[in-house]
Amino acid sequence: MNLRGACERWIRTGGIELCVAELGDRTRPTIVLVHGYPDSKEVWSEVAHRLAEQWHVVLYDVRGHGRSTAPRPLRGGFTLEKLTDDFLAVVDAVSPDRPVHVVGHDWGSVQSWEFVTVERTKGRIASFTSMSGPSLDHFGHWIKQRVSRPTPRRLGQVLGQGAKSWYVGALHTPVLPELAWRGVLGRQWPRILQRMEKVPSDGYPTPSLPRDAAHGAWLYRDNVRTRLSRPRTDAYAHVPVQLVTPTGDAFLSPALYDDLDSWVPRLVRRSLPAGHWVPRTRPDQLSDWISEFAGACEAAGEGRPAVRGDTVAGAHADRFGGRLVVVTGAAGGIGQATALAFAAAGARVVAVDRDEAGAARAAEAARLHGAAAAWSEAVDVGDEQAMEKLAEKVAAEYGVVDVLVNNAGTGLSGSFLDTTSEDWRNVLDVNLWGVIHGCRFFGRQMADRGQGGHIVNVASAAAYQPSRALSAYSTSKAAVLMLSECLRAELAEQSIGVTAICPGIVNTGITASAHFAGVDEAEKRRLRQRAGRLYALRNYPPQKVAQAILTAVVHNRAVVPVTPEARASRLLSRLSPRMLRAVARVRPPL
Repeated sequence: MNLRGACERWIRTGGIELCVAELGDRTRPTIVLVHGYPDSKEVWSEVAHRLAEQWHVVLYDVRGHGRSTAPRPLRGGFTLEKLTDDFLAVVDAVSPDRPVHVVGHDWGSVQSWEFVTVERTKGRIASFTSMSGPSLDHFGHWIKQRVSRPTPRRLGQVLGQGAKSWYVGALHTPVLPELAWRGVLGRQWPRILQRMEKVPSDGYPTPSLPRDAAHGAWLYRDNVRTRLSRPRTDAYAHVPVQLVTPTGDAFLSPALYDDLDSWVPRLVRRSLPAGHWVPRTRPDQLSDWISEFAGACEAAGEGRPAVRGDTVAGAHADRFGGRLVVVTGAAGGIGQATALAFAAAGARVVAVDRDEAGAARAAEAARLHGAAAAWSEAVDVGDEQAMEKLAEKVAAEYGVVDVLVNNAGTGLSGSFLDTTSEDWRNVLDVNLWGVIHGCRFFGRQMADRGQGGHIVNVASAAAYQPSRALSAYSTSKAAVLMLSECLRAELAEQSIGVTAICPGIVNTGITASAHFAGVDEAEKRRLRQRAGRLYALRNYPPQKVAQAILTAVVHNRAVVPVTPEARASRLLSRLSPRMLRAVARVRPPL
């Protein structure tokens, strides 16, 4: 957990000494990581080591925290003006001739908003990445606007944030916060973080926590009431800003940032399904985003075209940018459209298919559509050992998957009495066991990581619409639907969402490879051609299914019928199952 290999030194400013740590090559551009409350610089250790592979990384203990000394007296020693003095002293020492990229979390972000909006720091900062810490000035204006022009929604936002900020009032209480932190709260805090935030038990927080938290109470006392009651009107950022919003933050509402675009020259929004302490729980994703954004700003500053991530295309870019997505059956149809949709949202995509060339083409297309990175893997999803090795390889080389789309499937039509045991094994191996293998191996990795994720299982409207000609296919898809419902119930407590997508007739290539039971090869070819013409005539594009998948992940939906006939069948299955049974007796027009 400690800062392995870091060079430490002390910088004297304003009567205190700041402990500063440096990692990486000092000739490279500098990223400064500013910690929050009640943390010390070690909260950034995992992020810092990842960034140090490409950047000069600087961390420092805020005054009164970690190994930095505290001001005397404490009252008035933690104002934003003095924190800005400290920041400039650090920057002048570690990067005197080049602006730095600032990253702040919690109170590190709160004070960094001051850094990037005051006149005296102009030219010293190249970019700012903010997470879980708003500008107090912006917050003050946000409250005033909603109270002065109230609506039920606006008042609800203010009351909701007030409930989340209960601790701010407690920290303004004299003496009691210090006693709590130096007593039972300080002793229990590591266990609270592990239980509530799923922070790994790797020796964090540091032994200085009780002292840090007691001193840090003055961050609130010296700044909050003053700035919220009299917010600056000139608090405009003079650098590009990347906002990372943990959607599970227990202390801050995403609504706080609704008006942020009016305060910054260029804003990139990212959202992450995680709790407040993302530097500890998601250092992999944060380091990727920080590096990508800082790199884009470096390129723009040198007059070169900015790299992707400067502005990420797609309606869901704030949610999926840099996230790792695995899509099976990605060589064509719904799988390929889904891989490209995630790519357009800036995700990292692994395209999986037993067609090696098709998977490679899908990965190449994903890169062209804007994927942060894309790879292909040739795997038969029905092969348990191959899927287990795939999951191990993806985790080792690319990281733990954030979104898994079990899409690979095969078609089978024909009379039940003509369907052989081999036919049943083939369709169940792909349609059901392929989904089971994906959920088992990738789902286990998500659960072990402890920071959630999402599994999408592509079923079919045939899961709830019986048909005399689709007994095996419908059985496999009904099993996928019920598996998804069961997994959703089981994995909810681990913040892993599970969605079953149920498309109707979609114009894909599934008919070209579908098997027809009980007929000779000539008849199979005729039926495939006939089915292909019918699907083409319906002409519902797979891209619409792909967009439904992304939307389902964003909103964590359970079952999503796609196409009008799929939605109608879903409704009838609830309101009039007898009518569906009557439709099931109709012979398909093939």
